[in-house]
Amino acid sequence: MSSRVDELREKASQLPLLPGVYLYKDTAGTVLYVGKAKNLRSRVRSYFNEDRLAEAKTGSLIREAHDLDYILLDNEKEALALENNLIKQYKPRFNVLLRDDKTYPYIKLTNEKWPRVYVTRRLRKDGTYFGPYFPGNLAHRLVNFIHRHFKIPSCTVDFSRNHTHPCLEFHIHRCLGPCVQGLTTEQIYAEHVRDVRMFLEGRTHDLASEMRKRMEQASEAMEFERAAALRDLIHTVEEVEQKQKMAAASGDDIDIFSSYAEPPQVAVNLFHLRNGRIVDRREFFWEDLSEYEPQEFFTTLLMQVYSSGQPVPAVIHVPLELDDREVLEELLSEKRGKKTEIHTPQRGQKRALLALVGSNARHSFEQRFRVLRPTSAAISEALEEALNLPDAPKRIECFDISHIQGTDKVASMVVWEEGRMKKSDYRKFIIRTVVGNDDFASMYEVVTRRYGRLQAEDKPMPGLVLIDGGLGQLHSAAAALEALGILNQPLASLAKREETLYVYGQEDEPIVLERNSPVLHLVQMIRDEAHRFAVTFHRNRRDARTLTSELVEIPGVGPKTIEKLLKTFGSLTGVKAASEEELAAAIGKVAASKLRAALAAGGQAVS
Repeated sequence: MSSRVDELREKASQLPLLPGVYLYKDTAGTVLYVGKAKNLRSRVRSYFNEDRLAEAKTGSLIREAHDLDYILLDNEKEALALENNLIKQYKPRFNVLLRDDKTYPYIKLTNEKWPRVYVTRRLRKDGTYFGPYFPGNLAHRLVNFIHRHFKIPSCTVDFSRNHTHPCLEFHIHRCLGPCVQGLTTEQIYAEHVRDVRMFLEGRTHDLASEMRKRMEQASEAMEFERAAALRDLIHTVEEVEQKQKMAAASGDDIDIFSSYAEPPQVAVNLFHLRNGRIVDRREFFWEDLSEYEPQEFFTTLLMQVYSSGQPVPAVIHVPLELDDREVLEELLSEKRGKKTEIHTPQRGQKRALLALVGSNARHSFEQRFRVLRPTSAAISEALEEALNLPDAPKRIECFDISHIQGTDKVASMVVWEEGRMKKSDYRKFIIRTVVGNDDFASMYEVVTRRYGRLQAEDKPMPGLVLIDGGLGQLHSAAAALEALGILNQPLASLAKREETLYVYGQEDEPIVLERNSPVLHLVQMIRDEAHRFAVTFHRNRRDARTLTSELVEIPGVGPKTIEKLLKTFGSLTGVKAASEEELAAAIGKVAASKLRAALAAGGQAVS
């Protein structure tokens, strides 16, 4: 090892005295660590000081490193930006990695012939995006407002083909019905889309003026019902405008970071103050930071948070003075388009707020790593945030399919409600219409039967439908719901092998949660219970079929006797292992004697 360390030390001594980024690599060429420096030679040579080599992180890094590479840049700011990009690209094991890399949601207005509005966290070049919005459910509330007042949908119905009848959203006046010919026109639909665009752009005054003109025109044409609807909508839009004016009248936009660390575990809280009020909080967790260096940690954290879609505020508060503060401020100011400052408050209300965030970070650490039991409401809210749901689900229904090579196909549905499994609402399904081993068709049948019945009984849908399986099962369940006319139902699946969550409508953004995440534990527990319930039902049916085929020809043993045997002993193996007294207690002495004699004769024949 010493010769390799000497080679690296010699290579470090040859580095330029210029700004840049350096990369440590292992024998396979995998990047272990990415760093930046104002002076590459000085910075990298410091890794080989005896004191640094004695540190846990540096010692481990140098022991595993086989090569050293570097990239020259013009200044420290460029080095910091490139370092962040390379960390995101290579995800080096020795760097601080932002595990929770989700962004706040945007509202997307598509550029289709019949545009739709969606909540999304990923920006692409396929529509107009507005946002980001926080708290996270604000985007969902705005889209719901658009459905109710402007009737532009978020559904997944194929508008390129004509449908025979509209879905429920049209009948409850939340959609103009472009899927059915004759229900609306391109001109009317385009007018509503223009209204949505003005609303999302914040041009509420222009929107109210435009609608007032339409109201007057409708009144002159004696279309009094339409005029009244426009009048009510004008009042609603003007109320929104007044609220926006009041909110913008006071306070600053500030993000406050603080942490609590017991390496290798670290918890961070980020509070958002907008217009002088706390509007949201985010939590970040690390489970395997071998060494917690606050300077490097917070510099890397800020770069990763604000390069992942998070809006940059006017002021950022951190719990310690950062060596790279000026460079960070310059980079973040460029990203924001206005000046951004990074402070470490020392006194007064701002210091008190920083202490509050630190207290919350400690509580988050306790919740995650001390395994304190969170409340059902807290779990629901965490699930809402993690899966980007419109509301925190109070009830989850989970489905699983069970069979052996296509035989004895069954399905289960288990229910989680208000923090616990509700066994009285569990359901079993025997697959009736599917031939062979087709889990997708089986899932389609079961979801159709379950929610078709809920519709017939006029019962509410659950907050979340969870499917045990991958994208195929998820899309089968979605197709079944769409065939029933059930749209915008929160739907997700949990793939077994990777423990990856897929949310319908966001399949291109799979969710991989940390292994200690309470949300992951919850969906795993529900999924495992659905699997257990399905497998038990499948095994019982298989055992009943096996028992029936073995015993049906024995004189005096009919279907009712077989049912009693299965209920008491569970399987043919259990029946064969039972004594004659135990059999007699279950089915009577005469039947027990005949059964015992038949089993003995069968055993001799086999031998």
